[in-house]
Amino acid sequence: MPGATLSALPARADAVVIGGGVIGTSAAYHLAEAGVNTVLLERGGLGGGASAHTAGMVRTYFPGNPGTGQTAVRSLNAYHEFARHTRAPLGLKRLGFMVLFTDEQQIADFEADHQAQQAAGVQVDLISAREAAGLNPLISERAVLAAAWSPEAYHVDGLDIVRGYAAAARNHGARLFTHTPVTRIDDDNTVHTPQGSIKADSIVCTAGPWSGEVAAMASVELPLAPRAMEMLLTDVPPSPHPELPMTMHAASGLRIRSWKDRILLAMGATKDGETREAWLGRIAGHLGTLFPALDGIGLHRAWSGDFDAGPDNTALIGEHPTRRFLYAAGFTGAGLCQAPAAGEKLRDLLIVK
Repeated sequence: MPGATLSALPARADAVVIGGGVIGTSAAYHLAEAGVNTVLLERGGLGGGASAHTAGMVRTYFPGNPGTGQTAVRSLNAYHEFARHTRAPLGLKRLGFMVLFTDEQQIADFEADHQAQQAAGVQVDLISAREAAGLNPLISERAVLAAAWSPEAYHVDGLDIVRGYAAAARNHGARLFTHTPVTRIDDDNTVHTPQGSIKADSIVCTAGPWSGEVAAMASVELPLAPRAMEMLLTDVPPSPHPELPMTMHAASGLRIRSWKDRILLAMGATKDGETREAWLGRIAGHLGTLFPALDGIGLHRAWSGDFDAGPDNTALIGEHPTRRFLYAAGFTGAGLCQAPAAGEKLRDLLIVK
């Protein structure tokens, strides 16, 4: 991905965005489009952090969290209009998102949450085990009581989002600097880097797993808990499979989806004191029960990394009460799903002053 301008850092900017993933480039675009003099600083390459290590899905259904769903609905609408605003087509491919329920309490929790989800604009309904298996033939009907089905879930390349927002931000006058890590932030919002220093009227922290570290430089405390995630790829299954929806087991959090001729899956990472072999054994056990055709299939590391988790898995978007420090962090691996709305919220927070 092309880096930013080769010129030196400017002496000042209305807004300095720290972090060049989907959230940061969205913020830079929305601020620049609104006429804000914007500079973005990224410690590596654009989209090289958590944005590059995802399952490549945007969805609107977040079980038990209709507030996040509302943000995701707003963001999905923006993605459908992405090419019109950024001149960069995304090629969204609908796959759908399914959550498998294996005990009655999970069904009761779904029903208690259903009205709030619908009020947030989320399309999701309860379907039978047979209907679930019709949508994903790998599912064992005997292992599942029912499922939640949300058709509004799409495959997308996160780097396409980053590239589109970055190019559009530049077109509106934003300056993006890659390989420019922030080393210190002074009380007057002077941001220091190895390439020079820049005085910011407002700082916008969108640094993903490093957001807590960046905030601490500005004497701001964000209640974030970095969380490890490892994605796995199976061997090529013995029989061909159709394009599968993203399918999640409510009890364990195991998620699977098609990935070319293989299956991509995730179930967090090892627990404290758990060996990787034991964790892989837990995954294999769930696969054998829920998806018998995958019983005993080989599993291989695809990629791994950390992401930033907010309280109750809900993102933190706001500003410090006493200094011009804004933040959008804690997306718990769902930054792709919320990036457009997050950028809009940061813009609105900054320009209403």
